[in-house]
Amino acid sequence: MSIIILASMLLWGAVIHELSKPSKEQSKRKMISLMSLGSLSTLVITISLFSNLN
Repeated sequence: MSIIILASMLLWGAVIHELSKPSKEQSKRKMISLMSLGSLSTLVITISLFSNLN
């Protein structure tokens, strides 16, 4: 679980880094893939945490 959390943090850090670039240097394809993977990893973490509550 900690590996997934670390990977998610790194993905969202990469998204923030890409957003901090000037708009002409931003890669839309890279942004979409990073945000999709980040959202998926966040969803996995959320589901895992809620399933452990029971």
